[in-house]
Amino acid sequence: MTSEESSMSQEQPSRRTLVAGLAAGSVAVPLIAACGSAGTTAPSGAARTPAAGSTHGASKGKGGGTVLGPTSEIPLEGGKVFGSEQVVVTQPTQGDFKAFSAICTHQGCLVSTVSADVIHCPCHGSQFSAKDGSVVVGPASAPLAAKKIAVKGGEIRLI
Repeated sequence: MTSEESSMSQEQPSRRTLVAGLAAGSVAVPLIAACGSAGTTAPSGAARTPAAGSTHGASKGKGGGTVLGPTSEIPLEGGKVFGSEQVVVTQPTQGDFKAFSAICTHQGCLVSTVSADVIHCPCHGSQFSAKDGSVVVGPASAPLAAKKIAVKGGEIRLI
């Protein structure tokens, strides 16, 4: 071996070292991506960010508070999730509107839908009452926090 070849072999890793390093890296990247933060994993398709179910036009109104939208968008015995405000508005009885935090008390997922007076969380199946935010089905053990809204002139405002 010439002195030039000897110096090159000391400066560059062997093919075996290079292949072993690449293999380890290719395993580590998916592993890191799959791990995430403790307690924050959600099934695919489950919403964790305010963008999911976000409102289309919530804004500050003249009367104070954030305009969520018209009451006509909230079905009877149903509701609507306003993701960017992290609030869910329900209408358990005709003309009676309620609002709750849209963040599930189990592991912080954004609730997804409201039907038959039940607010549903897609992550682990928790269900909450659309009437008072209480837990109907776990694993959540704490109710959704009530939020203050004002309904005036067919418009719902988060205050």
